[in-house]
Amino acid sequence: MSYRPYQHIERRKSRQVMVGNVPVGGGAPIAVQTMTNTLTTDVAATVAQIKRSEKAGVDIVRVSCPDQESALALKDIIRQVDVPIVADIHFHYRRAIEAAQSGAACLRINPGNIGSPARVREVIQAARDHNVSMRIGVNAGSLERHLLEKYGEPNPEALVESALEHAKILQDNDFHNFKISVKASDVFMAVAAYQQLAEVCDHPLHVGITEAGGKRTGTVKSAIGIGNLLWAGIGDTIRVSLSAEPEEEVHVGWEILKSLGIRHRGVRIISCPSCARQGFNVIDTVQTLEERFAHIETPMTLSIIGCVVNGPGEALMTDIGITGGGAGRHMVYNAGKTDHTIDAGDMVSHIVDLVLAKAELIEAELAAAKRAKIAAE
Repeated sequence: MSYRPYQHIERRKSRQVMVGNVPVGGGAPIAVQTMTNTLTTDVAATVAQIKRSEKAGVDIVRVSCPDQESALALKDIIRQVDVPIVADIHFHYRRAIEAAQSGAACLRINPGNIGSPARVREVIQAARDHNVSMRIGVNAGSLERHLLEKYGEPNPEALVESALEHAKILQDNDFHNFKISVKASDVFMAVAAYQQLAEVCDHPLHVGITEAGGKRTGTVKSAIGIGNLLWAGIGDTIRVSLSAEPEEEVHVGWEILKSLGIRHRGVRIISCPSCARQGFNVIDTVQTLEERFAHIETPMTLSIIGCVVNGPGEALMTDIGITGGGAGRHMVYNAGKTDHTIDAGDMVSHIVDLVLAKAELIEAELAAAKRAKIAAE
């Protein structure tokens, strides 16, 4: 496809920070993040969650460190995973220092909440010593008392003021290696806060709708909020906050990015809702194919349309397409062109074979292009 609206959106310019080996901001690809919900001291369970998230395509994982045992457990966790780990710290400055020493790539911490200037300087020094970035994380549910008294209730202005107060503490100590988030469970409040913050600073922004709800509700709220911000060019890393397993957050995050044409990973299935015209059971077919293709990372598109009303048109714009036909035979499209027909009984296994073969071809082409680029350099 040549029509890609997102390519014409002017993305907000920001400085860049590193979260381990993942660049955030400064034009880097928008990173997908999630957070574990296991006890951090249960190293095996935490590593298993991170591994599942890695398989889903996560770029960064946050892990809570509520106590010393958890902060020290990070060392064993980090040794067993491949993505950078953000240590979630709230009030105790020692946890931040221990997490940095344990190998955390980033500290999620609000410097104004950890005590005296001397303690702040200790945390900053630990971050410098271990090449650790930070994230200032402001949440509408935990705003400082003086801001609630000033504004009467959480609002976008209060969120932004809180973020800038925390940022100033780090900047006054000549520490600029941080990103910021200003989250709220209310979509409109969160979006307005990010829009205001984006206008007054150049730090990378981690965007999300916090405490969005269960899988269905949270997905909708997050898609609206995060999608609006990304469409406006705002956001350098995202987290979809769901009352669900971390890998589900990753899947939804990727779907948001893919829907906007920002990043591509795996098989994107375009399918109809089905109706009486369908030549095969579209809903069951799509569900089966989503499960069969969950492991594929190669970016490609597949259209599954039950009849000839929209099927041929959609197939023109996908790598592989299937359109329902009569007499139990369905048309297969390859690279937008009619290719052959297939019996209904063999259709699912045939689609799987086609997609796997196409994925291998695409990977070979990408590898060849990479080799050519290296040779040219």
